[in-house]
Amino acid sequence: MAAPMTWKRLVFSAYTPAFSWVFTRITDRFFRTHDRRRGSAVLLLAPLLAEADSAPLASSRPPGFTGVEGLHSRFHWMADHVPAFRVPGGHIRILHSPDEFYQAMKARIKTAKRRVVMASLYLGTGPLEQDLVDCMEEALARSQEDHAPDLKVSFLLDYTRGSRGKHNSRTMLLPLLQRFPDQMRVSLYHTPDLRGLLRLLVPERFNETIGVQHIKAYLFDNSLIISGANLSDSYFTNRQDRYVLLEDCEEVVDFFAELVGAVGDVSLQLQPDNSVHMMEGMVHPYKGNRADFSASAQKRIMEVVNTARVRQSMLETECPEVPDSDRMVPNDTWIFPLMQMKPLGIYLDEQITKQLLIEAGGDSVIYLTSGYFNLTRTYMQLVLGAAADYRILMASPEVNGFFGAKGVAGAIPEAYVHLARQFYNKVCQLGQQRRVHLHEYHRPDWTFHAKGLWYYVGGRDHPCLTLIGSPNFGYRSVHRDLEAQIAIVTENEELQMQLQQEQEELYQSSTQVSNSTFNQPDRHVKLWVKLVTPLIKNFF
Repeated sequence: MAAPMTWKRLVFSAYTPAFSWVFTRITDRFFRTHDRRRGSAVLLLAPLLAEADSAPLASSRPPGFTGVEGLHSRFHWMADHVPAFRVPGGHIRILHSPDEFYQAMKARIKTAKRRVVMASLYLGTGPLEQDLVDCMEEALARSQEDHAPDLKVSFLLDYTRGSRGKHNSRTMLLPLLQRFPDQMRVSLYHTPDLRGLLRLLVPERFNETIGVQHIKAYLFDNSLIISGANLSDSYFTNRQDRYVLLEDCEEVVDFFAELVGAVGDVSLQLQPDNSVHMMEGMVHPYKGNRADFSASAQKRIMEVVNTARVRQSMLETECPEVPDSDRMVPNDTWIFPLMQMKPLGIYLDEQITKQLLIEAGGDSVIYLTSGYFNLTRTYMQLVLGAAADYRILMASPEVNGFFGAKGVAGAIPEAYVHLARQFYNKVCQLGQQRRVHLHEYHRPDWTFHAKGLWYYVGGRDHPCLTLIGSPNFGYRSVHRDLEAQIAIVTENEELQMQLQQEQEELYQSSTQVSNSTFNQPDRHVKLWVKLVTPLIKNFF
């Protein structure tokens, strides 16, 4: 006789998009009878049969493109939609390894005088993470030796992931909150789409599929690391990601500090006793009206974006070619911050990424990578219908972050194999094999989490543009989570060479996918995984 099913197993067995949709409707009526506005439901829970396309952006790109001088005119249309920061390319450095990323953070925390701002999905609980926290404690203690300590430390994490288990991100940071209450802030973003009965019944871990805070930005005084890496031991040791360090770029760092602060303002605030509450006057993300929360959050965040965009546009108009005043270094590089927060009605990253893919002509080669290859339908159509050549890098099953996981999660690598095969079959059906190539990343005892793209134009040997940050080009990145990345457009030859080296190092650890790849025994996908994948692919 079969063992009785626990309540969690019962909930998960029924946890299908259709069931969740029913729960949502019941929840809205039961908990929010006063809320008659359309949009109060968990809008993003059920996989959409048709994705809602945002309107394409207007581009000011000239019909021709020749020479390095054309880079600015080719890509500066982004400045009509997001802030554009002109910086010296020599102030930007590509980091290549998890250890280099970890050591760079520790070194800058130790010397920080004014601010440390850490935005991540979560903070792990191992010894490496504790060392990072200890560095912050030492820096805060040193700052208190002054009569008026200036150093402020701020964390922005996801509420559900940061609260998972008894020993979690919150408990890791409580000692700092208790010792330095005036210098320490911990904000925990809670998606407005996890509410009511859904919030009560969906178990821990699975509740993270509804939506999370996924931005990875690490600030130290006037230095900034943008990455896709979380603050956890594997990301410091053997989980390959991408990392870019911007040093002495005060305006860019100020913008990200304000952006993270704005998201923090609409998040739950961790207290020294491990309780949480909202700032006064802020709409609660799951107790308040959903439409009101999203509107107020959008207003707060877009104030930061639009203020910076107007300010930078005015500066560019007043002094378009002024070099760095201290070092007389040419400002030959542009930084465009791209944000995607669809639950809050913000979709700048999606719009600009789509326009970049649309404009990629036959003279272009795009190297695109994702640790979780699950392109949205729109991105897939743009790749398959483009004139540019594509080299797409994805994780092989053994370097997928879910490889070897227990339970249902252990089947996720098979689901990605299934999605990759479907995409590869479409490439073949359309006769695009010469233009679109798939590659699989292999590395013993490592996992793969890199995402972004490198854009080569006009047969050049080096990329002139890269996207780097947290988005994965998948449904979750576009529709569920809070994401941020930067577009770097550069005329700096040394930086272009750094970007090329980064791209080549990643692709050197890969093999090209062919029909025979999917016939290998380790690429076998169980029938039930094939059947379930269409239902769950929008959740991972």
